[in-house]
Amino acid sequence: MEKSAKIFVAGHRGMVGSALVRRLQQAGYGNLLLRTSAQLDLTNQAAVAAFFAEHQPDYVFLAAAKVGGIVANNTYRADFIYLNLMIEANVIHQSYVHGVKKLLFLGSSCIYPKLAPQPLHEDSLLTGPLEPTNEPYAVAKIAGIKLCEAYRQQYGCDFISAMPTNLYGPNDNYDLNNSHVLPALIRKFHTAKLAGAPSVPIWGTGTPRRELMHVDDLADACLHLMHHYSGEQFINIGTGQDLTILELAQLVKQVVGYPGDIALDPTKPDGTPRKLMDTSKLTSLGWQAKIGLAQGVAQVYRQLDWSQILPQPAPVA
Repeated sequence: MEKSAKIFVAGHRGMVGSALVRRLQQAGYGNLLLRTSAQLDLTNQAAVAAFFAEHQPDYVFLAAAKVGGIVANNTYRADFIYLNLMIEANVIHQSYVHGVKKLLFLGSSCIYPKLAPQPLHEDSLLTGPLEPTNEPYAVAKIAGIKLCEAYRQQYGCDFISAMPTNLYGPNDNYDLNNSHVLPALIRKFHTAKLAGAPSVPIWGTGTPRRELMHVDDLADACLHLMHHYSGEQFINIGTGQDLTILELAQLVKQVVGYPGDIALDPTKPDGTPRKLMDTSKLTSLGWQAKIGLAQGVAQVYRQLDWSQILPQPAPVA
């Protein structure tokens, strides 16, 4: 990518999009096209068409999405499939119409079948049933992959897709009703520490395994792929290492400095048993994650502004 190129980062205020902006600026890219959802509704076909016609971006990072954890995915099933399908279809189609040089679509590891062989290899896509709790979101992300493939096959567009593992980092979501597992654990242990609670409840049996990657590593990998990859098949982005939910909870407990116990609740859903990415394709391109999990979690916890996360007491009249 030329340093002067116009680069549209869709979803720049989210965790992934903001990390992409930081990484691009760090690399000397200053001509970034950034729009909030209030300024540009990516689910609105006419609005997206008008934006592309006016600004003619050279490159696109498609990081905008409706995202959430198990509860949100299972509760707002229509929202998760509809909104993501609209965003992807509009941005990918207009990128074709207006001759975008290269587009990177970001999906999710939940695209894989629930019981796919571990570690998850790109060839496992569509080989079995999805995890029911997040199937609508997964179907939308699979559609995004197939859109990129189809526009490449029919029109020769250089549209690539990347599937990140579970992410964490700055600008994560700490709402307990909608967050992913790591920010939820950080908030639970922090509030328990403040309250002097004797234990922290953890959903499920603690046995599912999860791979987690700092979002700054993801942004670095995305820039690497834009420079070095133009294949039709999507590519996994991950660390290649995982741990159990219980081990993750123990790590967060240590980072937060919480002295109490961990109370597993096996009546709550576990979700997918394991989601470890096969990252051999990515490592063959010369990229590996750099931020270790303990280091990354400690860094995130130190930087949190709890006044913006925890509900504040009402002022006394």
